[in-house]
Amino acid sequence: MARESYQEKLEALQADVLYMSEVVTDRLRLALEAMEQKDVETAREVIEGDDEVNQLYLDLEEDCIDLLALQQPVAGDLRLIASSFKIITDLERIGDLAVNLAEYTLDADRDMFPEVDIQAIGRTTIEMVEDAMDAYAAEDVDACYDIAARDDDLDDRCRVASETVVRDLIETEIDEHSAEAEIEALMQDVSRLLLTIRDLERVGDHAVNMAARTLYMVEKDDELIY
Repeated sequence: MARESYQEKLEALQADVLYMSEVVTDRLRLALEAMEQKDVETAREVIEGDDEVNQLYLDLEEDCIDLLALQQPVAGDLRLIASSFKIITDLERIGDLAVNLAEYTLDADRDMFPEVDIQAIGRTTIEMVEDAMDAYAAEDVDACYDIAARDDDLDDRCRVASETVVRDLIETEIDEHSAEAEIEALMQDVSRLLLTIRDLERVGDHAVNMAARTLYMVEKDDELIY
């Protein structure tokens, strides 16, 4: 393969990774909108769209393997391919988490714990994913560190949100007159909300992973990899 063609393939890989990130981010945004509006059709759209995300992942995985096997890249090119492979793995998992959110929407039938702003947490995670991919595209080292720092704030917000849910559950009056179905519905609501908070926190973790791989790609610095 001519060197020019090889470089074109590397550029195409980066472009395709960025395209996958746009698809995944759109799925996450739709899942949050469906949750906010109790939009069953949009939730199903997110769930059914997971096949597209999985296929994008498989196609890009094959591209990475071909570049590694056929070109035997070294130094910066090797880090680019390896980091891209790690990033698409994180993107595929974010897609799975978006599906989780959509499935929670299908199961929910009422509003609970209005003091927990899931949408605000969700917007933060979307911004972190988008910023991580912008850093990948621009090879922006400073942005990588910024994303890692912002994850600490996200973790704090998720912790406070979870504690709020548990506190409200403890303070909810349940006695011998409470119907069993009512108690079961309450526990399902609590479980679903705690899972939502956990999944959004994991999206933030994946954004940090992507930033960490970009940092390694650009500077061969593994400081943020964990």
